[in-house]
Amino acid sequence: MAIDIQAKDLAKGLFDAGMRDKQPSRWLGEMRRVADLTMDDALMAKMKRDGSVAEKSLLLSERAGGLSPDVLGVAAHLIEKGNLGEFPYIAIEYQHCLDAHYGVSGAEVAEVTTAIALDDEYKLVLGKKLGDIIGRPVVIKAKVDPSIVGGIRIRVGDKLIDGSLRHKLDMLSKELL
Repeated sequence: MAIDIQAKDLAKGLFDAGMRDKQPSRWLGEMRRVADLTMDDALMAKMKRDGSVAEKSLLLSERAGGLSPDVLGVAAHLIEKGNLGEFPYIAIEYQHCLDAHYGVSGAEVAEVTTAIALDDEYKLVLGKKLGDIIGRPVVIKAKVDPSIVGGIRIRVGDKLIDGSLRHKLDMLSKELL
């Protein structure tokens, strides 16, 4: 519960700052990159080790391809608290603020799992296609899981589309037995 409230508060603060900066969509892209980086186990382990918040923030910014001071500030705050893994929730809440600003309500969140990270352009295209299928806007929450080997796994609400290579191999194994 506290994470949800904190995520909403931080997202709202970032959204307000993004609007003042007239860059809310660019900030969303930055936030998605940081959220994607939180799925990198090696990076997250490095963030938990010794080192100053400034050093860890610099590493995160470099890995994300550069971050605006406000987005980096929120990330640094979470690094200091040991909660960087909560950043994806803030990115989703930020997306909700942006959707509400542009009059898009009732957006669905699609959890998309792939073996490698998706770029922002692919996420937008996938979100549009999924939105066309289900009849309302879709926000992509991307995760990286190398164990699926290849392909894609999509969960929207209680529906699962599993086109992963791991799933196909498991199904083939069951058929052969």
